[in-house]
Amino acid sequence: MGKVVLVCIGGAIGSGLRYLVATWAAEAFGPGFPRGTLIVNVVGSFLVAVIIDASLRTTAVSATLRLFLTTGVMGGFTTYSSFNYETTRLLEDGSVGLALLNISMTVLGCMGAGILGLVSVRLLLNFAASLSAR
Repeated sequence: MGKVVLVCIGGAIGSGLRYLVATWAAEAFGPGFPRGTLIVNVVGSFLVAVIIDASLRTTAVSATLRLFLTTGVMGGFTTYSSFNYETTRLLEDGSVGLALLNISMTVLGCMGAGILGLVSVRLLLNFAASLSAR
């Protein structure tokens, strides 16, 4: 299967998941703050870090699977454009505090999730290595 087709299939899966998370978040928390976008961006940052680091450190994630999962699924799942639009709307509505909160939570949350993803996969790999050394 061609790489472009894999990315497109993954993107469709990620977009569907993003829609489900955004819909759930709006129903669960209300539409006043873009929690769905924040959730997908933080979760996506964590998963991209896990997938890429695991693929670079092990043979468990092939280059093709990495492409499908990161560029495809996570590319469709996470969304800077929604973050940008929703933050701009908050500013236009005069909700400067919520806009700044969204910016800071997204940037810090995504960076923190990415770091947590790197630490998680490295701890898991070290743990697996220690078990196999026994």
